[in-house]
Amino acid sequence: MGAAHSHEDLEICESDEEEYEEYEERREQQEEEDEFVDSRDDDSFAPSSSRLPPSSSLDDVESKLRALKLKYPSTQQQAQTSTKLFRYINGNTPKAKWVTAEKLTSYSFVKTSQYDDDQDDDDDDRNRDSEKEWWVLKVGRSKIREKVSDEMQLKAYKDQRRVDFVAKGVWALRFGTVEDFAAFVRSYNNCLFENNHGVEFNEASKAKIFGKDFIGWANPEAADDSMWEDADDLLLNSPQSATPVRDTQDLTEAFEEATSEGIHSLALGALDNSFLVGGSGIQVFKNMRQGIQGKAVCVNFEDGYGGAHSAPRKALLMRAETNMLLMSPVSQNKGIHQLDIETGKVISEWKFEKDGVDISMSDITNDGKGAQLDPSASTFLGLDNNRLCRWDMRDRYGMVQDLATANAPVLSWAQGHQFSRGTNFQCFATTGDGSIVVGSLDGKIRLYSSNTMRQAKTAFPGLGAPVTHVDATYDGKWIVGTTDTYLIVICTLFTDKAGKTKTGFEGRMGNKIAAPRLLKLRPLDAHLAGSNNKFRNAQFSWVTEDGKQERHVVATVGKFSVIWNFQQVKNGSHECYHEQEGLKKCYCYKIVLRNESIVDSRFMNDNFAVSGSPEAPLVIATPMKVSSFSLSSKR
Repeated sequence: MGAAHSHEDLEICESDEEEYEEYEERREQQEEEDEFVDSRDDDSFAPSSSRLPPSSSLDDVESKLRALKLKYPSTQQQAQTSTKLFRYINGNTPKAKWVTAEKLTSYSFVKTSQYDDDQDDDDDDRNRDSEKEWWVLKVGRSKIREKVSDEMQLKAYKDQRRVDFVAKGVWALRFGTVEDFAAFVRSYNNCLFENNHGVEFNEASKAKIFGKDFIGWANPEAADDSMWEDADDLLLNSPQSATPVRDTQDLTEAFEEATSEGIHSLALGALDNSFLVGGSGIQVFKNMRQGIQGKAVCVNFEDGYGGAHSAPRKALLMRAETNMLLMSPVSQNKGIHQLDIETGKVISEWKFEKDGVDISMSDITNDGKGAQLDPSASTFLGLDNNRLCRWDMRDRYGMVQDLATANAPVLSWAQGHQFSRGTNFQCFATTGDGSIVVGSLDGKIRLYSSNTMRQAKTAFPGLGAPVTHVDATYDGKWIVGTTDTYLIVICTLFTDKAGKTKTGFEGRMGNKIAAPRLLKLRPLDAHLAGSNNKFRNAQFSWVTEDGKQERHVVATVGKFSVIWNFQQVKNGSHECYHEQEGLKKCYCYKIVLRNESIVDSRFMNDNFAVSGSPEAPLVIATPMKVSSFSLSSKR
């Protein structure tokens, strides 16, 4: 169980540059030995004039190139101050520590189309005119040449005049003065804005990107955060729903079971059972106060669902969790199958069609947070790139489908809208009353009421990264969106002209909109999670009743399941937010580490929270195991 602290917080040592040089020499020596056989012939016959200049003369070469007025990358800032560079070595081991890489270094932000050290110089020259240029951070003699992006996971420590970041390793820059620190952070943020949005950072660009109603997103210091504070006060004054902030809260593993086949998705139930969906069938687990436990029951797909090893891309529980909708794999795109869980038989097959034309759906979900508990539910929501709609499984002629003779019956398009262009929908979720939140490729998050899907009541601007998953609280007051490198939490509350508090699902929020807050990993944890691992499926804990409050947010990244205390996130005086600039960022979380990549991690329904525990059990599924954890408060 990962704790809420990190090795990054240890004091940086400034006296071991020699140890770092030895570490680098060993690493580089190994790389040179691997490359020696391929390079020795070319080196033997290369004239001395063709070889690269020594590092000490690079500045002279750069000056001469500038004097020739060739097309050359622009530089925003060059620092020649008493800045020190450190590197974190030996990963997450007992020998891990910060070591001095350069006692005196410099940095610059350079705009160029080549930001990968592995990119061939000839390719760069050939493509420079056609490729987009990006701001890149270059540091000293080290091999740091990194595109300024959210993937760097830069974290600033104002009290230490220090920034940590990821660039093929974990690094830290410590500045000699507060002014030098502030100058770096300002330049980095300006470059990040331009790389994310494609326009130069200035007031006009911010107004264009965010709009006049969301100026608080562009200038968080001027944002109205009263709604965050009011919501937090309300929670603290409601002992039945509040979760006290305790640093001693911890997770203990209650169950761990091996599965009979690879798991592709997790379908948690709020009643008796939960389900693990694999390539050839569904495994049934019993819901218990301590988690989920196997019942040694498996429903195979062999009869009536595309054969073995064709795992559905989505499994959706319906009708008091006695039925499950199975969405065909992307490669087949054959619509959905309705499975009767009690008999293990597919009782209906449907395809998506509108106005006589077959259409595709990228995702489906229930009509509301608790809709899967409705025994008579017959509708569900569908989403595609430019469609948001509601489907009805009831036959319009009142006939029962006969699978032996049916010819791909068509679902009835009950409600929805097909947008002409520009939506790029990626994901969606619902609230308790059926309101809909939709995330898009451009990062926008739109809120639709339960009554209409034609026009969003509120559209929050993107921060520069695609939103790949969204979730909402049962009462619709909070939204969490998932991007590859951070989670964005949005408060939807606002006060209308009559002085009434509403959510953005119910009406236009005007210009008094609270700035969002970001949930991020510390640079070291982001690095240990793996360069190709991304945040997935951030969700609130699961509430299906009025008057109850979600207490945590959980997301997966690689082998990590990451958990934030939601009340801490909402607390504006939380220590994470001290001396931060820009949007508030919360770095206080717990990590559960598994031995293989996590398929999904979700909290069970709030009804399974035991007395004395602040939360229902957490279920974590990997391809071959499922584990249940209880959240406890140590006294």
